[in-house]
Amino acid sequence: MARRLTCPYCYESFAPREIRFRCNTRLSRAGKKCEPSRDQVLDDRMGPRPSHDLGPVFAADGRKPTAPCPDCEGETTYRICPVCHSALPVQFGMVDSRLIAMVGAKASGKTVYMTVLLHEMRNRVGEAFGAHLMGLDDATMRRYSSDYEERLYGANQMFPGTQTASTNLNRVDPLVFRFGLRRRTLLGERPQHTVLSFFDTAGEDFSSRESVELNTRYLTGADGIVLLLDPLQMPGARDSALPGTPLPGTEGLDAPINVLSRITSLLLAPRSGRSAQKIDTPIAVVFSKMDAFWHLLEGGSPLRAHATPRGRFDVGDSLSVHEEVRRLLKDWDGVPIDHLLDNHYTRYRYFGVSSLGRNPTPDARVAPTGIQPYRVADPLLWLLSEFGSVPKAGRG
Repeated sequence: MARRLTCPYCYESFAPREIRFRCNTRLSRAGKKCEPSRDQVLDDRMGPRPSHDLGPVFAADGRKPTAPCPDCEGETTYRICPVCHSALPVQFGMVDSRLIAMVGAKASGKTVYMTVLLHEMRNRVGEAFGAHLMGLDDATMRRYSSDYEERLYGANQMFPGTQTASTNLNRVDPLVFRFGLRRRTLLGERPQHTVLSFFDTAGEDFSSRESVELNTRYLTGADGIVLLLDPLQMPGARDSALPGTPLPGTEGLDAPINVLSRITSLLLAPRSGRSAQKIDTPIAVVFSKMDAFWHLLEGGSPLRAHATPRGRFDVGDSLSVHEEVRRLLKDWDGVPIDHLLDNHYTRYRYFGVSSLGRNPTPDARVAPTGIQPYRVADPLLWLLSEFGSVPKAGRG
């Protein structure tokens, strides 16, 4: 079967030849010029925006980097998704593209985690790995800076709940980045680039099978999944949390095992007739707010130490964390989670993280000590190492 590509904005798949082009509306050598107009497909798929007065769309061989507009005869390099009409990243289909689904239950801290994760990838992790992370479109750069980073790091304010896809006209606007680093090969160093697309779904989008199927079709197109679970929503963990830890209410919240079950059912659905096969999409199962349990861990616990930043993903350290979290699951009444993953997934890994380092204040602000993230980059680095996008140290 010919290779298919997946749009990092709408998560629909298509053949490279099906990529379409958009006229640049500049005066061509032939002295002709196309007038911009509303792109109804783009409006319907991604929502009306002032910038949607654009050049006409036309079909050509999408495997090529340029094509002549049939109306004005001008050459254009604007390649777009044939389904949603979003502008595709430069070199799309020529560099590695990995779509990362960020999912979890309501109140598990996904938006805070994603904000801190991307901040760490652009700063501390980028320095350790000699890598860079940059937004691939104006909307990503503007939204991440103003809606995420400035709010949390600048104003020290927490986030309100994420809008559900159903209240957002069944759209989830992803943040799209290019992750690049230099890899050493037998022929010397060479640059390697990976397109990363993140979407932050609301916890309510996983509250029932119907809402999962309606609002998160993106999941089946993802190359990797980061599933964020809050141990404070597990009965066996709530009683052992550090005294004074704010506990989430139980009304309206769904058990982590139920969220995982619905996601698993969604991923299994396209495999009807192949029920014996496990899901091969790698899933990082991330337990948030681990600072509430540090007092229970022994001094030598891998969950009390930061991974050594040495430019490679430390497989041995990751496996030690995995086994430590698996041990905690027994105390948290979380063994069914382990059994479900073992029975249905070929690649899964446990992680324990803290996005802030300590509880926010009662008025929903970052603690006066500031943001002190703990191991937030580990899940994404594991996925990138599974994709071959970052080097590994060790095997497993």
